[in-house]
Amino acid sequence: MKHRIVVLGAGYAGAFAAGNLARRLSPADTEITVVNAVPDFVERMRLHQLAIGQDLAFRKLADVFAGTGVRLRLARVTGVDPDRRTVAVTGEDGDGELAYDTLLYALGSSVAHHGVPGVAEYAFDVTGRSSALRLRERLAGLGEGGTVLVVGEGLTGIETATEFAESRPDLSVALAARGELGAWLSPKARRHLRQAFDRLGITVHEHTGIEAVEPTRAIAGGVAGPSIPADVTVWSAGFAVHPIAAASGLEVAETGQIVVDRTMRSVSHPDVYAAGDCAYAIGENGRPLPMSCASAGLTNMQATAAIIARLTGSEVPVVGLKYFGNHISLGRRDAIFQMVDGDVRSKSWYLGGRTAARLKSGVLKGAGWGIAHPTFGMPKRKRRLATAPDRAGASVAA
Repeated sequence: MKHRIVVLGAGYAGAFAAGNLARRLSPADTEITVVNAVPDFVERMRLHQLAIGQDLAFRKLADVFAGTGVRLRLARVTGVDPDRRTVAVTGEDGDGELAYDTLLYALGSSVAHHGVPGVAEYAFDVTGRSSALRLRERLAGLGEGGTVLVVGEGLTGIETATEFAESRPDLSVALAARGELGAWLSPKARRHLRQAFDRLGITVHEHTGIEAVEPTRAIAGGVAGPSIPADVTVWSAGFAVHPIAAASGLEVAETGQIVVDRTMRSVSHPDVYAAGDCAYAIGENGRPLPMSCASAGLTNMQATAAIIARLTGSEVPVVGLKYFGNHISLGRRDAIFQMVDGDVRSKSWYLGGRTAARLKSGVLKGAGWGIAHPTFGMPKRKRRLATAPDRAGASVAA
C-alpha cells in the first residue's frame, strides 16, 4: 500500500517540493501527484515582462516531471476535506476527487482587490499568466501618449512601473503610492530608486490612496486630487489567498493563510502541510513571513524536509526561516538589492545598477532551471518509509 502524497499547485513552492519529494522518497512506497490548473510552469516573477510584450518561454509541466515518477493532474482545485483526506477537482475530464495520506497545500495567491469599487471590472494585474496576457493585449493597443497607472508601491508595483516605462517610452507611466516611494529602503537605495524613476520619466503620486477605478481614470484620495487619468490601471496593491483553505475547516489566520507550526504542518490537521504564500509561517524574528518567492523557497524546503523525515522515521531538520532582503528589478539594466536585519529593517548597505540587475537575472534563471530539473542530483538509493499509511484516519507519524 503506497503512501499517497498530493501537492496542490505547481508554482515555485509546489513544483520544487514535488521534485524534492520524488528525488528523496522511494517510489516503491510513495505515490506523488501534483494538481495544477494550467499545463505550464508560470514564472510569476516575470509576468510584468510578459505583460509589456516580451517573449517568455514557458516550460510544460509534463516535460518537467517526465521520468520523475510524479503524476500530473491538470485540474482546478475546488475544495479540500481534511477530515476525509480528499481534494475535489474539476478539469477537462470533469469533476473528480483525489484521496491523500499527506497533503502539501501550495496554491499561492492572487491579487487583492481590498473591496475598492471598479478594480474587478476595470483594473488589470500581473499575478497570473491569463491576467498578464489580458494586460499585454490591452497595452499593445495603446498608442503614443497612452496613460498607464500602476497602483501600489510594493515590489510588484515598482517592477511593473519601471519595466513598462523602459520597454514603452511612448507611454505615460505613473505610480500611485499610499505612502512615500521606497520608504522601507535605506536612504542610499531610496535615492537610487528615485533616480531610476526620474530617468524613466515615471510620475509618482505619493500619499495617494485609490478609492475607485473607472475605465479611463482612477479616483484618488490624498494629495493627488480627485482623479488620475489612466487608459490602463494596473492593480498591484497586495495579494490575497484563495478562500478554499478557510472553507475546508483548516485553521487559518485573518489573512486566510493556513496556520502552520515551525515545520509547516497545519496546527489543526497533521496530515496537511502548507508552503508559499498560502502558509501563515512565523519567521525567526517572530513575525509572519511576507508573501514572496523567497518565503516560498524557505517554506517549501522546510515542509518537504518535515514530510520526508516523518515518513522515514527520522528527526525533523530545522530549515532557517530568515528573510534576508529584497531584490527589485528596475527594468532590464538596473536593479536594487537591499539587505535587511533580523527585524526586517533595511541595512545601510545595498547593491544597485547593472551588477544588481545581473544578479537578479541569475536568481531568476537559477530558479527556473531548478524547476526544470526537479530531480537533479537524484540519489541512487531513495529512502524507504518507516511505516505503512494508516487510512483509518490517523497520521503516519506523529
